[in-house]
Amino acid sequence: MVISKRLAAIPESYFGKTMGRKVEHGPLPLINMAVGIPDGETPKGIVDHFAEAVRLPENQKYGAFHGKESFKEAIVNFYQRQYNVELHKDDEVCILYGTKNGLVALPTCVVNPGENVLLPDPGYTDYLAGVMLADANPVPLNLSPPGYLPDWERVDKATLAHTSLIYLTYPNNPTGSTATSEVFDKTIKRFRGTQTKIVHDFAYSAFGFDAKNPSILASEHGKDVAIEIFSLSKGYNMSGFRVGFAVGNKEMIQALKKYQTHTNAGMFGALQDAATYALNNYDDFLEEQNATFKRRRDTFEARLAEAQLPFVHSKGGIYSWLQTPPGYDSEAFEQYLLKEQSILVAPGIPFGENGRHYVRISLALNDSDLEEAAERLASLAHLYDN
Repeated sequence: MVISKRLAAIPESYFGKTMGRKVEHGPLPLINMAVGIPDGETPKGIVDHFAEAVRLPENQKYGAFHGKESFKEAIVNFYQRQYNVELHKDDEVCILYGTKNGLVALPTCVVNPGENVLLPDPGYTDYLAGVMLADANPVPLNLSPPGYLPDWERVDKATLAHTSLIYLTYPNNPTGSTATSEVFDKTIKRFRGTQTKIVHDFAYSAFGFDAKNPSILASEHGKDVAIEIFSLSKGYNMSGFRVGFAVGNKEMIQALKKYQTHTNAGMFGALQDAATYALNNYDDFLEEQNATFKRRRDTFEARLAEAQLPFVHSKGGIYSWLQTPPGYDSEAFEQYLLKEQSILVAPGIPFGENGRHYVRISLALNDSDLEEAAERLASLAHLYDN
C-alpha cells in the first residue's frame, strides 16, 4: 500500500468512515440522530441567486485568489452588524473552502514541529489531523461538565509555556455548552503577550438558546490573540456549498492566505455570490433557525428529564449530550441503541477521552421523529437503575 508514514499515523476520520455507510439496525424504523447538519433546505432566495450567478461569464473563469471584494465586504459588514467587531477586508479576512479545510490547515500555517497544540476534550474530532499533519504535539484540554469551559489555572504551566495554539469551540460540538463574553475576556487576557494563539471554531454561532453567542474577537484585544472560523453550513442550511471564512489576527490570517495560494486557485465565483447574498439578506433566517432548535431542545430534554435520564443541558448548537448507562461505554451504547431501538447516534469516544461515557444526539429531525426518538430513549430508563 502506498501511503506516507505521516498520513498512515493519523487515525481514520470518524465521520469519513461513517457518513454514507450502510447501517444495519433493529426491527423498528431507523431514526438517524448522528447527523451533524441542520435538516432544513437552503433558503430559496439563496439558491435562486446562486443559479443566476452560475450563468454569469465572470464566474466561469479564474477569479481572484483571495476572493471577490463584494464577498469580503459582506463578511466585514456582517461581523460589524452581528458582533460589533471591526475587520479589515484584506488583512483580517480569509475565505475558506469549507471551514474544516481551514481548521485542519491552520497548524501547518502557524505551528512548528514539536510545539504543543491544545485540543478541547470533548471537541470536534478532526482538529487532531491538522495537528498531526503539522508534526506538532496534540495535548488534551480537559473540559468538565456541566459547563465544559476551560480553566486555565488547572492546565499544566510547563505545557502552556510550550503551547503555540489552542482550539476552542462554542457552542461546543458535541456537548452544547456555550461561552460568555467573560470567558473569552479572561482567555484573551491570559494569553495576550505570550506566544500562544487561539482559534475559535464558531460553526454553531447561530444557535444560542439562553443568550446570543459572543464572538471571541469582541473581547478587548481579541484580534491580538485570536482568529475565529465562521461557517455558513449550519445557520444558513448551506453545508453542501462548502463556504466559510476565518477572521481576526492579521498574522494568522496572512499565513492561511499564503497557504491557500499554494493549495487552491480561487473559490468558484457563484459560491461567493450566494454566500454574499446570504450574509447580506438572511439575518432573520438565523433567528428562525435558533428558535426552531431551541423549541426542539426544550421538547426533547423535557422528555429525557421526565424519564430521569442523565444528560447535559444544551445551551446552544444542535445536539444533546446523553450519558451512557452503567456498564456501557459510548461505542457499546451506540450499538445497543442501533440494534434494540433502531436509533443511530454518534459515540462520544471520537470526541475525546472525556466523551467515553456519552453519546451525541442530533436534534436535526422533524418533530414527529424527534418525539418518537425521545419516547424510545425514555423507555430505557431501567438501564440507568443499576
